[in-house]
Amino acid sequence: MGVLVVAAHDGKAVRANVANAVTAASQMDPDVTVLVAGSNCDDAAKSAASIAGVTKVLQADDAAYANWLAEDIAPLVVKLAPNYSHVVMAADSVGKNIAPRVAALLDVAQVSEAIQVVSPDTFVRPIYAGNAMATVQTADKIKIVTVRPTNFKAAAGGGSAAIEKIGGEGAKGLSSYVGAELSKSERPELTSAKIVVSGGRGLQSGENFKMLETLADKLGAGLGASRAAVDAGYVPNDYQVGQTGKVVAPDLYIAIGISGAIQHLAGMKDSKTIVAINKDEDAPIFQVADYGLVGDLFQLVPELTAAIEKK
Repeated sequence: MGVLVVAAHDGKAVRANVANAVTAASQMDPDVTVLVAGSNCDDAAKSAASIAGVTKVLQADDAAYANWLAEDIAPLVVKLAPNYSHVVMAADSVGKNIAPRVAALLDVAQVSEAIQVVSPDTFVRPIYAGNAMATVQTADKIKIVTVRPTNFKAAAGGGSAAIEKIGGEGAKGLSSYVGAELSKSERPELTSAKIVVSGGRGLQSGENFKMLETLADKLGAGLGASRAAVDAGYVPNDYQVGQTGKVVAPDLYIAIGISGAIQHLAGMKDSKTIVAINKDEDAPIFQVADYGLVGDLFQLVPELTAAIEKK
């Protein structure tokens, strides 16, 4: 029957993690359709069609979808779902908002944050903050699955899928868009950054995070933080890496002043190389780090930044 991938986008292009979701979807069924819902979203539909492995793109252009309200998008997905064996979304803020509503309206169980596709009806997902892996099998006729993008290689470009325009369902009147306060940065977005520099409670203040900003800028890295640093008000919520924040798997993850609570490790332990700087040699972060440096971060970070600048 095929797989329907629901693609989040900014109106001009689909999110980078859609290519990862397409890879996961193709392991469930090679017939992959991507849904692009929005207002004036021709460019986004074209970007979805260019992903290798996509068979067809459904473009639902409706003013009701301009701001991606889950209460309006979910009924559209529910209407289309009976034509597919699976509905797949990346496990990001959009997927976590829409997929549960779709599953509830269809009265099926959702498989959340799958990291491996064993077979079309069997998936592996982390439990207990990633300390154990559960293999789950679903007998539901329509399977609703969110996938962790970091665990699936992004599908290549060069595709040329057909684009079919379909009608929208209109606004349901259950919610309305008020506005958004978005932080702007020239640094890479956390979930797509090749290098991530993260700080924890050990930074002691938001002012001290400027050290990390300088280091991140030298490395061309994304800037993250532990929940402790976010809760203390050092940095905004969108910096948070961990079980209740963003899940990242960069080529290099530098943890500075982070003790390594299991909730934080759940969001970064799949990084290819982990470097930890902490004054406590018994900090749990050193158990997952490839390289560890025990010492005063207020001395070591400026030295590291200066050394990188010389290179």
